[in-house]
Amino acid sequence: MTGSVSLVFCVAALTAWTVTADAKELSITTIKLDPYVMSRGSELEGYCIDLISKISKIMGFQYKLSLVKDNHYGAMNSSGSWTGMIGEVIRGEADLAVAPLTLTGTREQVVDMSTPFMQTGLSFLLRRDLASGESNFSLLSPFSTDMWVGILIAFLLTGLCIFLVGRISPTEWAEPDTEEHSFTLLHSFWYITGALTLQGVGPHPKAPSGRLVSAIWWLFAVLLLACYFGNLNSMLHSNSKVPIKTFEDLANQDLIDYGTFKAGSTMQFFKNSQNPVYRRIYEHMERKNSFVSSMEEGVRLVQEGNFAFIGETSSLDLEVARHCKLSRSEDDIFMRSYSIAAPLGSPLIKNLNSAILKLSESGELTYLRKKWWTKSCKAGDGANTSEAMRLQDLRGLFLLLGLGLGVGLLLALLELVSRAHKQAKDGKKSCCSVMTSELNRRFVSKGESAEQDDADKTKA
Repeated sequence: MTGSVSLVFCVAALTAWTVTADAKELSITTIKLDPYVMSRGSELEGYCIDLISKISKIMGFQYKLSLVKDNHYGAMNSSGSWTGMIGEVIRGEADLAVAPLTLTGTREQVVDMSTPFMQTGLSFLLRRDLASGESNFSLLSPFSTDMWVGILIAFLLTGLCIFLVGRISPTEWAEPDTEEHSFTLLHSFWYITGALTLQGVGPHPKAPSGRLVSAIWWLFAVLLLACYFGNLNSMLHSNSKVPIKTFEDLANQDLIDYGTFKAGSTMQFFKNSQNPVYRRIYEHMERKNSFVSSMEEGVRLVQEGNFAFIGETSSLDLEVARHCKLSRSEDDIFMRSYSIAAPLGSPLIKNLNSAILKLSESGELTYLRKKWWTKSCKAGDGANTSEAMRLQDLRGLFLLLGLGLGVGLLLALLELVSRAHKQAKDGKKSCCSVMTSELNRRFVSKGESAEQDDADKTKA
């Protein structure tokens, strides 16, 4: 009998709560942070907005969303009271706090935290030039890989062009049967290599076509070297002398400042940590008062100067996806979770946990992560940093070289055609046959050329 009464009482209590939940519009507090909560005109959008919308459909409640008044996540102040969203939930000003709230033991003592909807850790954000370490191939860094490939192709084509022009032009090689050819393939490449070192290597071209190709290559080499040394000098002066890759690197240097959110769980982690490296990091932030009030302020400081912003990896990954000149350290510490906060003893928690698990099992949480963390680097990033020069940055110079090589070959052919035409007129022969004979004398070995001449005489 007693068991039946208890069962009836439980069913009645659950029914009463369900009616109350359906009739009451839940008050939900949140905080602006890309991409969790963002403004779109007069409305809000983002990961957390979509999350609470899906949860409300599963649980069947209406809600009213508002931003936290003091723009804080929640921490205990000196008077013992809680600030931010946690404080609003404790005081009954909000039924739920839906935001990237870190699940901590301290918060669990004053509010109920749901099953985590996202896993994250702590890392730091800084400019790519400060994150990059010294390389054994730093002399190659002023140019990108595609630029070096382009230079190699230009070198090979120019050497081949000098060789062809030297053979074709009658001014350069008038009598193939008796004269030695100055511009062999090996000497052609040696000649243009001397131009890259700004040193002349003789003999020099005599024909107009050869001189044109030579002048274009010298102009290309001088401008290329100017760009290389200019970019190398810029990189040497902009790069940090100490590469920053880990939190220990960050603590052991004084070249750049660093900070994190004020009155947040990240600050509390460093404050309460017994690790000497993390303690030094907190003492530095406290001494320099390098705490920031928002993610936007932290990212702006990273872009403007020597500053590293310490934050949660999920938020930092978004900034790296949006700003191509920023980099996140691969050193992840203090792995933790994001949860929804509710008042202690709230009957909402059990159904919240069930709804979050359903969203996780159905793949909805993964879909939301992909939706709001899409890579979209912004052009014209505010950070004034040096980077490797790409092929398209000097495409005009490569086009000029290509045009010069083409014109040089055309001039050499015109010189040969002019000579063939004159010889054909004097010998009363076909211009085509004389032209063919000239090309054979220049590109066919002497033995083969002599055999061809004997054959021609026999036919005659």
